[in-house]
Amino acid sequence: MTGLGLIFLLLFHPKCRLYGSERHQAAGLRQWDTLTARFAGASNIPFLLIQIPQILLNYNNLISGNKAALLAVPWLVSRRFSVDLVLRPNTSGEVDDEMPMLTWQGMLTGLLGNMTLLSYFAKKKEVEAIVVQTLGVLSIYVVLGQLAMAQAMSLPYFAVISVLVVSGLVLNFVNYFGWLSVGLWLVWEDFITVAGISVLPQVMWSTFVPFLPKSILPGVISFVIALGAIILARMRKLPEKMVAFIRSISAWIATLLFMWMPIAQMWTTYLNPDNIKGLSAFTILLGMIGNGLMIPRALFIRDLIWFTGASWASFLHGWGNLACMYYFKSISWTFFLGATLSLYIWTGSHFIFGINSFGLLQFVVSIAIRNSTMERWKSTSIQFAAEVIARTVFCDLTGTAWELTQMLGGDFNVTLSLEEMHSYKTIRYAFHA
Repeated sequence: MTGLGLIFLLLFHPKCRLYGSERHQAAGLRQWDTLTARFAGASNIPFLLIQIPQILLNYNNLISGNKAALLAVPWLVSRRFSVDLVLRPNTSGEVDDEMPMLTWQGMLTGLLGNMTLLSYFAKKKEVEAIVVQTLGVLSIYVVLGQLAMAQAMSLPYFAVISVLVVSGLVLNFVNYFGWLSVGLWLVWEDFITVAGISVLPQVMWSTFVPFLPKSILPGVISFVIALGAIILARMRKLPEKMVAFIRSISAWIATLLFMWMPIAQMWTTYLNPDNIKGLSAFTILLGMIGNGLMIPRALFIRDLIWFTGASWASFLHGWGNLACMYYFKSISWTFFLGATLSLYIWTGSHFIFGINSFGLLQFVVSIAIRNSTMERWKSTSIQFAAEVIARTVFCDLTGTAWELTQMLGGDFNVTLSLEEMHSYKTIRYAFHA
């Protein structure tokens, strides 16, 4: 576990830039860059396969004049994680009383999460992720538009949503090309930050109703705190580190919103096991595939927010719900085994490939082999991890290969090979870059 923690630290620590301009000249990293970008782009396919059936069904009902069927689509009830529907499309005109129990966050919450992450990735110029989040925004907006046409949603609500969606898409598009003023972009970031901080506690509170009393107090309190923090930051009454934290928190809030959805889903399944029949295993599998395709890209660009969200969605929302369905005998063991092996082999292989591409695999393995016992390796790895953590936290990773040799070898008389010294110098250089 210590070794994995060390590797995780080296991959994601903000001071550890292990792929600079020289690294991109390597054939391995160029290949991985291309492949991960294609994988992230391909994730749109399973997401679209999830959303399109409901949109087409709503369209057919509108054309045939069957507006009652659209009344069964709960626009105040979440049907998605990122851009995936959890429930089977409702093909009848009857309202399913169990549907709100399956997933209870609003579609508007999903819309806010997608829009926030769209702003985050637009700022980072990550095209594939921008496309995924844009499709998420548009797919929800299309469904809401269909509901408004069927008079299942009041027009004033839809008008306000339309203004926000169009404004958000335009602002992100303009900012992507660098045509937007910094001041206007900061106003938009402040808006989505306040909205996200206000919604997240309310969503978490609502999960445990009726065990907790129905109340909007968590959302109101969070809104006041968030608005006050934004105002103080604007007035320069907060330290610079606090201001930077507030500016960067919106993407984490959106990720936490999506991360909370599978927890709510599993909590509902725990309370009402019969409701597991309302879940579509194929839909959950598509969502798991879509998020799994984005993990390699998040790992390559060392984006901890993206990596956390995609991994959580794949393993907890996807595999976790499939595990619940298998436990309650809603799916066969062959289906569950195939999904499990595919997910873990896919993720594990790309994680190892990523570590190897950054030049860490040989470094870590060679040190492990040179220690004669597991106890020595455990002690050595703990010392090494503690040293790296201490020096990275204080932004002072200094020293020489000889120092590392003494730290790793010491009483064991371990010396580093030329390759190991080169790897260590690479790590030292990366932290200084």
